Amino acid sequence: MSDVIIRASQLAKTYAEGKLKTPVFDGLDLAVSAGETVAIVGASGAGKSTLLHLLGGLDVPTTGDIWIDAEFKGVRACWDIASLPDAERGRLRNRALGFIYQFHHLLPEFTALENTMLPVMLAGISASEARKRATALLEQVGLGARLEHKPGELSGGERQRAAVARALVNTPSCILGDEPTGNLDDRTAATVFELMLELNRAKGTSLVLVTHDRRLARRLDRVLELTNGRLRELPPDDV
Repeated sequence: MSDVIIRASQLAKTYAEGKLKTPVFDGLDLAVSAGETVAIVGASGAGKSTLLHLLGGLDVPTTGDIWIDAEFKGVRACWDIASLPDAERGRLRNRALGFIYQFHHLLPEFTALENTMLPVMLAGISASEARKRATALLEQVGLGARLEHKPGELSGGERQRAAVARALVNTPSCILGDEPTGNLDDRTAATVFELMLELNRAKGTSLVLVTHDRRLARRLDRVLELTNGRLRELPPDDV
């Protein structure tokens, strides 16, 4: 793996409240290759979720650059997501990135199929094509018989599988996961995790996963620990 999909360079983030300034990290570097799986671990409050939000363009760094390799606006290039206007940053997120959170964040009034269709339609693709893509992916994650069920009619594991399908429906370059199995029992968490790895291998999509579960982290290609505002790669025996 050599093609870099996401690169963060000299990333810094400081939150300010009045005269109080709280630096989360300063001078952080990260590169994620195509198809690579990366776990980010660290103590609570270390800034793992903040880093994920920056990588995904949900927040912007105080200083530093975040480059996303993607086809966007008809051009395949490395895009500095942090420098884009809000609307364009949102469109790049929709095209190049998928998100899975601890809580599924499915829209309760929509069915599993409709929730999964939304990212496709937001990309300007027809409803018929969105339905076709969403149906195929929901069938792939084992929800073919639950297409018309709303989130309240699905189990926790089914809701999270629908969230995985929604994250992958636009075939993004990278999936960003923030404790995506943290709200599930051990057995269901293992099933959802295996599904994410299977789809990662099948689609060649990179995966960056924030997790407290070292057992899951050990299954990924690299484990990075966020401590004192910096990332360091952990050798296998230390995970």
